[in-house]
Parts: sequence; structure tokens; C-alpha cells
Amino acid sequence: MTTHLVWLRNDLRVTDNQALYAACRDPQATVMAVFIATPQQWRQHHMAARQAAFIHATLRQLQQALAQRGIPLVTQQCDDFAAAVDWLADFCQASHVDALFYNRQYELNERRRDRQLEQRLNGMVNCQAFDDSLLLPPGSVLSGNGEMYKMYTPFRRAFLARLAESDIASLPAPAQRSCGQWQAITPPAPFDYPAAELDDGFPAGEEAALRRLRHFCRQQVQDYHHQRDIPAVDGTSVLSPYLAVGALSPRQCVNRLRAECPDMLANPHGGAFCWLNELIWREFYRHLLVANPALCRHRPFIAWTDRVRWNPAADNFLAWQQGRTGYPIVDAAMRQLNQTGWMHNRLRMIAASFLVKDLLIDWRAGERYFMSQLLDGDLAANNGGWQWAASTGTDAAPYFRIFNPTTQGKRFDPQGSFIRKWLPELADVPDNELHQPHRWAEKQQRVLDYPLPIVDHPQARLATLAAFDAAKRGAG
Repeated sequence: MTTHLVWLRNDLRVTDNQALYAACRDPQATVMAVFIATPQQWRQHHMAARQAAFIHATLRQLQQALAQRGIPLVTQQCDDFAAAVDWLADFCQASHVDALFYNRQYELNERRRDRQLEQRLNGMVNCQAFDDSLLLPPGSVLSGNGEMYKMYTPFRRAFLARLAESDIASLPAPAQRSCGQWQAITPPAPFDYPAAELDDGFPAGEEAALRRLRHFCRQQVQDYHHQRDIPAVDGTSVLSPYLAVGALSPRQCVNRLRAECPDMLANPHGGAFCWLNELIWREFYRHLLVANPALCRHRPFIAWTDRVRWNPAADNFLAWQQGRTGYPIVDAAMRQLNQTGWMHNRLRMIAASFLVKDLLIDWRAGERYFMSQLLDGDLAANNGGWQWAASTGTDAAPYFRIFNPTTQGKRFDPQGSFIRKWLPELADVPDNELHQPHRWAEKQQRVLDYPLPIVDHPQARLATLAAFDAAKRGAG
């Protein structure tokens, strides 16, 4: 009897899972699945406790879905990747595994882990890897001289051309198999990781992801380009947590979008194309990570920006983390993150710009903090977003482009609906004064239970320009 093992990682679904589908092609093979938690490795990567809880909740549902198809899911906990390789090699030997199937991960440590396992299993187990978490595999979208694009727009143009020639049909879930002599599989034990409560707005699992995808593409995507920057409006897909753990695939997203909006490519200014554009940004940052492994080592894409003299002020960093900077849109964004594990994308840009460009704090500190809180934590996307905001990355805004947090608040939350939700201490401040509440309080001779701005934006802007200019000239 042939035995196939599927090693699940960030692909926690039964539908459109290339490794799982391939493992089940042989109707006579015994198919098993395994998931290995590595809490010590997660700590090194600053994974949020709530993301670990989200993975655990997703695994419980996945185990049931696989069991219904006659596929047992074994869960194991190892400290780190090295221990995971040892355990999995022993498991393959003890279970007489003939072939191992897995979907590739593209981060540096993950790629090293997979190479080590393949070397251990060489000659004993047939290892088959698949590009599953992307629409197109890394290295398949290159410039005319065979290099990875450094700018997003030409990458998108080439990406769309290549996508039109590619088969990205979603694969069905595997058919039910004979259960054989399997014993009852133990539900996943709690991870050796800090406990966290999940926000009710993010139900775990593949079914919840697919419901949300269908609803968004049918009811919301047409207005996406108008509403996606307004944090008080439910105008985004909020699918990133499901994509991050693989409860949903990017192929499922594009195929559902095509089905609901078949003319999306003909209308580049419409909501459907606008959302497709966001999916391509996700691809861009992952392709970039493979082409430039130094990004996994916390290096800036633009080398000279490593000479910027950052401000080590711990009190300012703490105020930013806690949402007590005195700039309402920044503080509301950070409190949303801290409470729910999610932050609206426009607010991610505003909060990141404020930390780097107003407080002159190293972007890597913000990147780590976001990862420690985000339900949708993803190295490529988080790093790409932070380096964009910090003007240290590819396709970055020039360093002299600095968001004004007050005008950003007025533009994207003009009535203060979002701010009031997260900053109840400003409930009495009128709409037209909400973005500079202490100015109103002074006029009214009121005292607000809200901090004064910790930095003066115009002065901070000049200091940042000077710091970046000195670094660029090599005088930093």
C-alpha cells in the first residue's frame, strides 16, 4: 500500500490546495496530513498570539473536514524548524511514507528548512513541492533583462500579461476516501504560546473565508475603489487573515472576482480591478522577497537608508504603541490594532508614516510591533508596507513625501466616525475640531482626558528631511 503524507503549513484548507490535491490523485494511496506547530520559531518571528489562536481554531475545523474525506490530520508541536525537520523525518520513516507533498513557503528560514528535510529524506521519500500561495510562482515575472522588477507598475503590467496565459483554475476538494484502520485522531492540543481571544469579526476556517469572499465580490467590490480608504466604512474585503493562514487561496479570490465581475480588466478604474490590484501587490512583495533574501534579514532595499540616524526615544515609541500620540487618527488606528488584531490599510500607512517620519523611529521597530499584533501577519506584505512608508524599499515614495497626520485624518475620516469609535474621550469635540481637539478645548476652556501631541509635525518633518538627506549624502 502506498502512503502519501501532506505537510500543511500556511495552506489550511481542503479546497484548491495543490499539495493535498496531488496527494489524493492516486485513489489507492493511503493519505495522511500533518501540521507542525513551532512556537519557539514563532516567537523569533514575533507572531501575534491571536494569529496563533486563529491558526489553532482553523486547524480544528480543517481536521474535521479532512476526516470526512478519510484523511487523518496529525498535529505535532516542536520548538523550532530544526526540531520539526527531525520529527517529520522520523514520522515519515515510522509511517512508511512513500511520498511527501507540500506547498512552498518563500521566506528564507522556511526555504532552508525545506531543503534540509529534502536532504534528510533523499532516496527514501519522494518530495513534491508546489507553488500554491501565489497566482504566479516567484521568478516567473521578470523584466526584459531577466531581473525582478523594482517598480510595481511595470511588474503589474507584465504580471497581467503572464496571468492571461496561465491556468489558475481552482482545484476541487479531494473526494472521500476509505478511512481504513485509522484510530480516532486527537484534536489539536493548545499551542505552547500565549493565549489570546479572537475578535468576533473574524470567524476562523475555510467556510467563513469563502462566505466572506462571495459576499464581498457580490455586494461590495463594485464600490471598493470609492470606499477602500474610508476606515469608518465596511468597504474592504477583510480577507487578509484568511489568506495569511491559507484558509483561502489567491486563485479562489481571482476566480470569484472574475465570475462576479467578468469585465473587470476592461474597466481599470472600477472597484473589481482596484481589488485585483491589491492582490497583485501581495504577489509583488512575495516575488520581491525571493529575489532579495536580505529583506528577510531586516535589511532595507535602498542601502543608503541604513545610515539614517534613528531616534531611540522609548517613550515616544510606547505612546505610539498605546495609541496616545495626541494625533487622533494615529491613535484610533493603533487602538483598533491592539484590540482586534487588524488595521485598515489606509491607517497602516498613516500609522507607519507617523512612526518613521514624525517620530524618526526605525521602521523595523514598527514592523516587529505590527507582526506581534496582526491577525493577518505576513512577512512579505508587512515588510513591503513598512519599507514603502519608510521610503527605504522598492517602489518607495521619496523620503521627502511625508504624511501629515492631521490632514490625513480630515481627508479619510472627515466626520470623525472612526476616531470616535476608538477614542471615546473625544466624544464631545465637534466634527470640525476633532482632528486638533486641544485647540477646541483651549477655546472652550475644557480639559480633555487625551494627551497633547507628542511631536510638532512641521518641526518633525524638517528633522526627518535632514536625517534622510544626511544619510543619502553619506554624512550620517
